[in-house]
Amino acid sequence: MTLAKLVLWGASNHATVVADIVRAQGAYEIVGFLDDIHPERAGEQFCGATVLGGREQLPLLHARSVSHLLMAFGDNSKRLNLGTLAQNEGYELATAIHPRAVIAADVSIGYGTVVMAGVVINSGAVIGDHVVVNTSALVEHGCQIKNGVLINAACCIAGNVIVERAATVEIGAIVASQVRIGAGAIVGAGSLVLKDVPAGTLAYGNPARVIRSLSAPAERSADGALDQNLER
Repeated sequence: MTLAKLVLWGASNHATVVADIVRAQGAYEIVGFLDDIHPERAGEQFCGATVLGGREQLPLLHARSVSHLLMAFGDNSKRLNLGTLAQNEGYELATAIHPRAVIAADVSIGYGTVVMAGVVINSGAVIGDHVVVNTSALVEHGCQIKNGVLINAACCIAGNVIVERAATVEIGAIVASQVRIGAGAIVGAGSLVLKDVPAGTLAYGNPARVIRSLSAPAERSADGALDQNLER
């Protein structure tokens, strides 16, 4: 069987995990990786393939019969923006789902989304485009995970939660049922979220509370530490 040719956009640790999922899935041949941040890496061997260069390669990859791209980095807004750029260049956006993820039959998963090993997504959930559901996260029944969201490893998202566009729920956080996480918000690692988090805010704690607007400068907490280094 001839596999569709795929390039991963991103060439860091996150990309190695995505590449492993793609290979385990067995639907694509990884031709190489794109790295806009470090142009000097062009030609470097990385994760079983080659760093091809940056976005200047997009018009050239069609000649190599590359039909699919997949964003392989953690920045939510950039996944959305570069995904649109790739589509405008005529590429299809792949979806990578680890074979050891457990996903109910009626779950909807959008293009460009990555679902990692150990994830459980239960009945009636809707997962948007360019979402990352990281290792061993739980997304319960009826949740709506909108485009560009990051649900980090070992999160527990209870039933009927809505996570709006490009929001982040950091590692190990628990979100109670029927809560809404606003667009672009960040929920800090290990937090317990019992009520809605407004758009564009940073919230963390047990229970979680809004610390500040993400448009405001970071402030030091009482112990002198920055806000858990949560800005991406």
